[in-house]
Amino acid sequence: MKALVLEDDDLFSELLETVVAGLRPGMRVTVASRLSEAFRFVDDDDFDLIIADWNLPDGSGLELVRRVRSAKATMPVVIVSARADRDSVLKAAHYGINGYITKPLDVRVLHKKLTDLLSDTPAKLPSISSYLADALENITQLPSDLDAAEILDLYRRQDELSASQLAERWRDHPALTLRLLDVANSTSFRRTGEPLDTVRDAISSIGVAMALNQALALSLDVSRNIQHPPLRARVGVYYGQALSVAKSAQALALRLKKQPVLFQQAGLLSRLGEMALVKVLDEYVALGGEVEEAAFEALFREWSAPFGNRLKIHWHLPLGLRELIGAVHSLGSDCTREDRLVMRAASLEAAGAKSGEECQRLLRRLGLDETEPKELKPS
Repeated sequence: MKALVLEDDDLFSELLETVVAGLRPGMRVTVASRLSEAFRFVDDDDFDLIIADWNLPDGSGLELVRRVRSAKATMPVVIVSARADRDSVLKAAHYGINGYITKPLDVRVLHKKLTDLLSDTPAKLPSISSYLADALENITQLPSDLDAAEILDLYRRQDELSASQLAERWRDHPALTLRLLDVANSTSFRRTGEPLDTVRDAISSIGVAMALNQALALSLDVSRNIQHPPLRARVGVYYGQALSVAKSAQALALRLKKQPVLFQQAGLLSRLGEMALVKVLDEYVALGGEVEEAAFEALFREWSAPFGNRLKIHWHLPLGLRELIGAVHSLGSDCTREDRLVMRAASLEAAGAKSGEECQRLLRRLGLDETEPKELKPS
């Protein structure tokens, strides 16, 4: 299923994207910030849902509604607007919209409204290879165990919360970590050109309220928990591996008197491709697709790296963070960058290969070799 979001406010657009992507398994979201851009998208593709802002820099979202309605009379279309007066609602209704949402929005109300609109829309299921190729070009939220009730409790206390407190609370949540970095960097780049490397900086950039909105939207993702047992077992393994690398990297960084946050973050995101692929495959099965369990291994060998590489760029991860994640998986023998040596050593330690030749060589280069006897100090 495909959705188009037309919204020129960066942060609000990112929030809509997160909500819509979690409405049902297999949802693919395209975002436009200009009316002219949305016209091109609807001319080139078939959408099952459109959400459009009323006021845009180059026109009105109602113009898109008129154009879509001339070809598709029944496709769900929702207008979002800061206009809450009765005349504006009636004017929009005249264009044949299916819903009208006022800003500032309540994430739960929006989620329910859109879910109800899509309840009678059947899903279209291509082959597994086509489905994976399509997912590779669209946003793929990672599996998440965020609790909506817990997020709502944080809403009630948001005036007391700081970016540092939320970053610490959410430090072991890869899905939310990625989403916050993506949102902050996509808007930050447009303002300053400087990348944001840490979750704390990302929350400071977009604000506590928007960070909570993103967390709530992720917690409402209908496919956030993996349902297919073989895939659920895999995501547990991958998450455990990522957490182990994060902890090893943090420990090594501290021993080297380095700030550990970025190293820990890189470790947490080191199984990005595998976890994204788990979610896409689970979506496919949930939609009625059939994948033999024996085929999973080949699919992960073929698609994990492309998903990981594509998503690191798609989600605006800073280059330095991407390089640290890459070092977890492989490192050239001529690499001299200490931060990458740390990540590769952490990966090997987490895999139980600390005593192996490669790990010991890396530890020696970092000055952390523990196998050589220490010199006795004169008494």
